[in-house]
Amino acid sequence: MRTSLISICGCLLLSSTVVLAGSWTLPRGVTVRDDGPRTYRLTVEYSTSDTRGQVIRRQLISGNYTRGLPGGDSVWTGVFQIDSDGPGEPSGAAQKREFMEGFRIHKDPANVSGSLAPDFFKGFPPTAVFERNLVWDTQMIELYGQSQFEHLKLNQPHHLNSNQIAMPGVGTFQNRDVQLTWLGRSERNGRDCALIGYSAYFNPLQIANGGMKLKGRSHYWGQIWVALATRQIEYATLYEDVLGEMNLTGQDAPQVVSVFRSGIFEPIVTN
Repeated sequence: MRTSLISICGCLLLSSTVVLAGSWTLPRGVTVRDDGPRTYRLTVEYSTSDTRGQVIRRQLISGNYTRGLPGGDSVWTGVFQIDSDGPGEPSGAAQKREFMEGFRIHKDPANVSGSLAPDFFKGFPPTAVFERNLVWDTQMIELYGQSQFEHLKLNQPHHLNSNQIAMPGVGTFQNRDVQLTWLGRSERNGRDCALIGYSAYFNPLQIANGGMKLKGRSHYWGQIWVALATRQIEYATLYEDVLGEMNLTGQDAPQVVSVFRSGIFEPIVTN
């Protein structure tokens, strides 16, 4: 009897060791699985302040993003913006962005420029920067969360190549050192997830749009919950701090401004 108990305990210990070892490695070769359309909401709040932290203006933009459509397409609907002066929460009238209603993105692996092509946002007003950011932020979250599993090891930063990005009609942005770190396992929406942190600091930024020019730098960071079985994003956060010198048309001297963004990306249909 004692020998049997020792054997059983030994098997349990070995099994536990195997399970724990598997918990600290990410699955390889798992592609993103779309079992039909899935809808997310991305909501981002912009707070503009002076150098002493006095908030001058707050703006909130939100939209619904559906992926997993036939052919791998995705579509944007229900995009609106709320503007408010002063430090209070955005409380003005919601302004629907009709030009984004039904904005469809066709998955085209042959087109490497994608959303950075000059004609990608051809139906957008020239000053619709926040609306462009909704698309770019979503693509960034999916890129960082879904495409780097093979390179991630627990608590070890993985560095992506530095690159200069030309944003047509907006300006330029340089990712100086993007770091992705697998922080561990978590749960969202009842699914076992990998929790991935991302960050990039001291990124040069230039904007020239709608009579406004800005030169400065950006820090951005956040976390992404990715379902291990499907690689679907279950939740993500986004934070960005921009500091720069802004020139407005007709203004003699530049003005130092700080813009802080905070965003949440979450499924509203969790099939």
